[in-house]
Amino acid sequence: MKRTLVAIAVLLFVITATAQKHPDPLNQLEIDKLRDTAQDPLERLKLYVEFARARLQALDQARSNPKVTDRGVDTHDRLQDFLDIFDELNDNVDTFADRKEDLRKALKIVIEGDSEFQSKLRALKDAAGVSPAELKSYGFLLTNAIETVDSSIEDHRQLLDAQIEAAKQKKKKN
Repeated sequence: MKRTLVAIAVLLFVITATAQKHPDPLNQLEIDKLRDTAQDPLERLKLYVEFARARLQALDQARSNPKVTDRGVDTHDRLQDFLDIFDELNDNVDTFADRKEDLRKALKIVIEGDSEFQSKLRALKDAAGVSPAELKSYGFLLTNAIETVDSSIEDHRQLLDAQIEAAKQKKKKN
């Protein structure tokens, strides 16, 4: 019994420490905006693209800020925020697609964002003057982000093509 209580206490401590390590990448205003668009795929996905874009812009600004003392750690944290938001965007695309929502307009916006994110992440990867120690702080996460965006852009294009074809078929039936 005592071991069980100790194990539970240790587990709660680990969960709490992990939760405090990386806070939610969205602020309260962004959460409220998302809540207001819960049933509107176009507006909700636009917001996710906007939030992901803002995280990459903040990353660029922080990397050029001479007051940032540990660029590697700061870059890692900002990349993680971007990736968390981008993963949520993908989850929402999947959810709306599973509900058979018409995502054609929203997917065009998402794909434009994907292309933009892809080029910004590749530019970060190819950035000159990055020390090996700095790159070690975020290199794996950057590679993961690039691979995630690369595969997502293909998935989003395939979904858009499928939705366009389904709309054509539906139009023929009517």
